[in-house]
Amino acid sequence: MTHGPRFTPLVASLPATVPFVGPETLERQRGAVFRARLGANESVFGPSPKAIEAMRDATPETWMYGDPTAFDLKNDLAAHHQIAPDNIVVGAGIDGLLDSTVRLMVSGGDPVLTSDGAYPTFNYHVAGYGGTLHKVAYRDDHEDIDALIAQAHALRPKLVYFSNPDNPMGTWHSAERVRALIEGMPEGTVLVLDEAYADFAPDDALPPLDMQDPRVIRMRTFSKAYGMAGARVGYAMGHADLIRAYDKVRNHFGMNRTAVIGARAALADQTYLAEVVENVSEARVRIAAIARANGLTPLPSATNFVTLDCGHDGDFARNVLAGLVARGVFVRMPFVAPEDRCIRISAGTPEMMDVLDDVLPQALEEASNAAS
Repeated sequence: MTHGPRFTPLVASLPATVPFVGPETLERQRGAVFRARLGANESVFGPSPKAIEAMRDATPETWMYGDPTAFDLKNDLAAHHQIAPDNIVVGAGIDGLLDSTVRLMVSGGDPVLTSDGAYPTFNYHVAGYGGTLHKVAYRDDHEDIDALIAQAHALRPKLVYFSNPDNPMGTWHSAERVRALIEGMPEGTVLVLDEAYADFAPDDALPPLDMQDPRVIRMRTFSKAYGMAGARVGYAMGHADLIRAYDKVRNHFGMNRTAVIGARAALADQTYLAEVVENVSEARVRIAAIARANGLTPLPSATNFVTLDCGHDGDFARNVLAGLVARGVFVRMPFVAPEDRCIRISAGTPEMMDVLDDVLPQALEEASNAAS
């Protein structure tokens, strides 16, 4: 008699799921590639040419393992942020770091707090390690700092997840408000501050780095402004004792050697980064103009995407999204009401913006006909 694998009770209880359906899956389903890939908040402007060159030059050395300590990249990042290398851990994007963070602090039944509709990959990791997820609602399309503080004191969670600027809404809180959230964490609770979009944020949105504060771990990435989403390089900054603990659980050979070399070159090319930020700003203006011309309301954004209020309910927004996808424009939308009245469009090249301008009226007309 053949027996199957003996999964843990926790794993056996979990559904097989992927937090996001990738554009490649949608392309296979529709039998055609997208004309405009505007849904995953990637940087269509690509990495620095210097990063591309560095990775190309490093390709013949792929036979070597990467440095498991990421020594050179950590030192570059430390110099960039003016902190110590001991305050930095490098991982396979913020997603990989979230996995390690949850593994470090959450086990069966431990309470964890987030916002309802915030980044679902965090929730995926909490479920995978047996934590109990608690949520508070957004308020006025922002994560509700006051509600998060109040619930944190009621629940005493191991972790509180908060993104600033926010995904999926693109909104942001001031550094003063974020600092109040950090100060509001109860004893033994760590705030996971996801700053994936920090490079696009206004100066007054990011509190100064304080590496002596054990209540917060701050996460950044090379996937957004640096244009290296496929390379999977991210990093977290925090108190040295907390950072040291990651060595207990992280995948020490999990970083792609060539990608790390590319990240170092990208970090050194701040001139190119500034050009990308400007390109994104111009694309946001174009997205907003297209939205207004079609009767939609663009939300203010400090990210590389714009969230558009479609003015109706979630079913209407889902029909708009479906119409765009059917016409070759990949976009995404928030999952939870009332934010699901919106669709979310990433910054694209002028040519991609032209495609959006062409097909959005058609998708809206189709959605309106379905609603009538």
